[in-house]
Amino acid sequence: MLGRLGLSVRTFAFVLMMGTMSLGMPAVSAATQEATPAAETAAAPATETPAAETTAAPETPAAEYSVPDEVEISYSIDSLFLFLSAVLVIFMQAGFALVEIGLNSAKNAVNILFKNTIDFCIGVILYFFIGYAMMYPGADYAGKYFGYAQPNFDAEVSAEDMKGGFSTAPGTLRKLHPQADFLFQAAFCATTATIVSGAVAGRLKFSAYLIYTVFITGVLYPIVGFWKWGGGWLGAAGFHDFAGSAVVHACGGFAGLAGAWMLGPRIGRYNAEGKSIPILGHNLAYATLGVFILMIGWYGFNPGSQLAFSGGGNVTAVCKIAVNTTLAACAGGTVGMLLSWAVFKKPDLTMCLNGILAGLVGITANCDCVSNGESMIIGAVAGVIVMAAIMALDKLKIDDPVGAFPVHGCCGIWACIAAGIFGEKDIVVQTYGAFAIAGFSLVLMLAVFGGLKAIGLLRVSRQEEMEGLDVHEHGMPCYASDSAY
Repeated sequence: MLGRLGLSVRTFAFVLMMGTMSLGMPAVSAATQEATPAAETAAAPATETPAAETTAAPETPAAEYSVPDEVEISYSIDSLFLFLSAVLVIFMQAGFALVEIGLNSAKNAVNILFKNTIDFCIGVILYFFIGYAMMYPGADYAGKYFGYAQPNFDAEVSAEDMKGGFSTAPGTLRKLHPQADFLFQAAFCATTATIVSGAVAGRLKFSAYLIYTVFITGVLYPIVGFWKWGGGWLGAAGFHDFAGSAVVHACGGFAGLAGAWMLGPRIGRYNAEGKSIPILGHNLAYATLGVFILMIGWYGFNPGSQLAFSGGGNVTAVCKIAVNTTLAACAGGTVGMLLSWAVFKKPDLTMCLNGILAGLVGITANCDCVSNGESMIIGAVAGVIVMAAIMALDKLKIDDPVGAFPVHGCCGIWACIAAGIFGEKDIVVQTYGAFAIAGFSLVLMLAVFGGLKAIGLLRVSRQEEMEGLDVHEHGMPCYASDSAY
């Protein structure tokens, strides 16, 4: 049986070989004729057409592939870098939400989560339709206080645009894809809005927060952003705010101060004699996780503000900015722990967490122009400032449940001044520029919150506040146990 099988296999192989040879003969013949010298082919009849001419198939052109040049590669890398940075900044919304619910009562958790969600939704839409146009109106408004020019986010970026670098045409401010640029800028806008959520937690009507969000994302932030980044008067004066300590953080921080001031303290925060009675947060695990998420997001905030990653110079700058950001945060957290230990006789986790955030805000304006050692000094000073500001607000009976104003407002001012002290920027310009943004933000938002208070739309009733905003404002508890501790 095996022998017959072997014979069959050999027979099959022989037939297959013969078939293959017969199929391959024309090709071999053509190849032979091509390679044959002209002297040997001259003996063929004159009327005979060479096989190569009659059997060769028409040649198919090779697929064209355009190898990108250095400019196109840089454009691709930089736009991708900006997109990823925008995603990190958007992720900060989750960090803010966790910090705020962790440092507040469980009965208001849904309300806080909702505010951090909806200010992003409304903020991005408003920034798309009007905010970006106000913030980047183009060269016609250079050095001015206000401007408006509708951009074209669908504009194609040509090779000439890529090579041209910086442009002041509306919607094409940088050598970047306009869609990626918008996403990055919109993420900053939403961050500014959500800073205020923690300062007004526990007693602000949800409808009032929606109205506030419209004003800060559609009016306030685009204006102060134009002053510095859009070519306005502060930019023309040489004011330095690399990633937004004033434009984003001081703007949001002083808006939060306005809200907390107009609202007044939460019920039970101070007794009849005016003594401070802390209202403890319900979950410090959430607060701690939120701070680490914010710190991760800050690597999109600060390094991303370089707006480029291609080329040795940009890589060096981005890496230095990232290290400065980290060192300042760690210094702020360490100082926060030590100070709380000295003052309260116990190390306070919340002071350490706020110290980390203070260091991050304190380095944001100057992270590109200071050394690693100087960044630690800046972060350490921010850690002192935030604790001093928290204690000062307590004395003034201004109730800021998460320390939004001390972290973002006070340390945002410090960051701009530090750029003058350590970063060799004009300290006079740095000082009046920071206070101009802070003052304008405070006055405008005092008007907004004051107006809401005057018409009875600002604060919930005493019963609603005592029982919790989750049930009264949204009809649902955050936790299945329906606990409100």
